[in-house]
Amino acid sequence: MKIKKIILSCLLVMGCLGAAAQPEEKTEYVFNPHWYLQVQPVGAQYTLGELSFGKLVSYNAQIGAGYQFNPIVGLRLSVNAWSSRAGSELDNSIKKWRWNYVAPMLDATVNVSNLFCGFNPKRIFEFSVFGGIGMNIAWNNGEAAAVKENLADYNLQYLWDGTKVRLAGRAGIMADFRICDAVTLGLEASANVLNDHYNSKKAGNADWYINALIGVKINLGKSYTTKVVTPPAPPEKVVERVVEKVVEKPAPPAPPVEVKVEPLRRDIFFTINATHIVGDEALKVKEIAEYLKANPEATVQVTGYADKGTGNEKINYALSEKRAQVVVDSLINDYGISSSRIFSSAKGDTEQPFDVDTKNRVSICIAK
Repeated sequence: MKIKKIILSCLLVMGCLGAAAQPEEKTEYVFNPHWYLQVQPVGAQYTLGELSFGKLVSYNAQIGAGYQFNPIVGLRLSVNAWSSRAGSELDNSIKKWRWNYVAPMLDATVNVSNLFCGFNPKRIFEFSVFGGIGMNIAWNNGEAAAVKENLADYNLQYLWDGTKVRLAGRAGIMADFRICDAVTLGLEASANVLNDHYNSKKAGNADWYINALIGVKINLGKSYTTKVVTPPAPPEKVVERVVEKVVEKPAPPAPPVEVKVEPLRRDIFFTINATHIVGDEALKVKEIAEYLKANPEATVQVTGYADKGTGNEKINYALSEKRAQVVVDSLINDYGISSSRIFSSAKGDTEQPFDVDTKNRVSICIAK
């Protein structure tokens, strides 16, 4: 008997300790699409040629603006500019010439760190790749013309003058070091390719130049939000009391149980500036209709919303009104629900039920 009491006491203590343990909350980061500016005032360009590396290096700078659609993919428009160099060695004499250019480029960017390691705005270092296409606008090629004039037998078959516009492509890598939520310090290197006419010399292959740049990137607006996630509590442990003898008694009749129908909520999400129901969102409308058919006394409230991050107050109100109405029309026309059981309203962007802008393009339906 004493042994049973000791075992029972131990079980009760263990049960109390387990009940006291609470699941730990954790913070998750939610990405926000955002614009950014990029200023890279310090750079160097090396134009591939016949001379040594140091003789074909020139100053280079770049400024740009971009939009990050999600943690991985973005788009950037930049303007790269200053000067390029070319040269050759003829009869033990080194001849060099310089000209000016400006190159507007459109790049697609891929954040490799977020792709393989997940989104983390507090990460100190991030690695990205990019590739794009644009135009190289070159002028002031007088030094090349002077070389050809002074050395009549020097072969500059592609000598050009005036202003020349040529198609250019590039690919490169970026390394960003976080300073704060809004600012990162970045290093960038890219390889740029043009046709054989760029450096005035005929070589039978494309002309290349390599850019290396240092600068800062500034995020415009909040690039992320946080939410606290609490994991579900573990099931409560129940310790039964040990008894010596169980006396069976007939159970009293159970009182009648009133069946209560729980309300049903469905959020119908829309794409930006859209008012039509697509994909799996149509299944949610069907679930509301089935609920109303199964519960003849139930009604549904449909409320339309628009996200505050796009448009203006007037446009967003009209969007939210149409988003609510398209759900009402589907319930009536597609599923035969009486209009007397449906109530609708529009909130525009005056109320934002969700923390993330993209989720506020929604019609919230509550049936009860």
